[in-house]
Amino acid sequence: MTITGLLGRKIGMTTYYHDDGTAEPVTAVEVGPCVVTQVKTQAKDGYEAVQIGFGAAKKLNKAESGHQSRSGGTFSHLQEFSVDELSEFEVGQELAADVFEAGEPINVVGISKGRGFSGVVRRYNFRGGPKTHGQSDRHRSPGSIGAGSSPGRVWPGTRMPGHYGVDRVTVESLKVVVADAEKNIVLVRGSIPGAKNGIVRIEKQSL
Repeated sequence: MTITGLLGRKIGMTTYYHDDGTAEPVTAVEVGPCVVTQVKTQAKDGYEAVQIGFGAAKKLNKAESGHQSRSGGTFSHLQEFSVDELSEFEVGQELAADVFEAGEPINVVGISKGRGFSGVVRRYNFRGGPKTHGQSDRHRSPGSIGAGSSPGRVWPGTRMPGHYGVDRVTVESLKVVVADAEKNIVLVRGSIPGAKNGIVRIEKQSL
């Protein structure tokens, strides 16, 4: 049974010590159990994929609860993953951490931490203005944002102060250090996007 990934919840970072004494910085992710909520076929949907649910939902409307009724649960997060053999999956089937193997390369997709309204120095790593020659109030200013006569306006996409964070971020080429099927915990080398308890998508890296 091969599925390209699972949904999980970021627990936090720690240090993992190997048997030979070497240490690795890892992020612990709770990856299940994920439950198959829908099997999409080429004949009915035009493509093949498996939709899985993760996380208990507090409240669903009638359309959402009707869609998930056959799976036997109510889930707050639904996403699709491609599979090698569609016949190996059925609605209501549970998927756990044994989908992954130690040493396997993965990509992790998550929502970055929200930083609120931020200036250009923090948001885009601008250098800021000079600290001398009378410029006592321009230390963290963005500087010029465009010419006056032509075009006489600010170009769309100009880097300026604004809301920083809460973006979809993908970190590629990470490595699975440990995949514990009993506890449904995957230890991933390095850091991954998002805050603690944030939902992340772990995908196997295509070779």
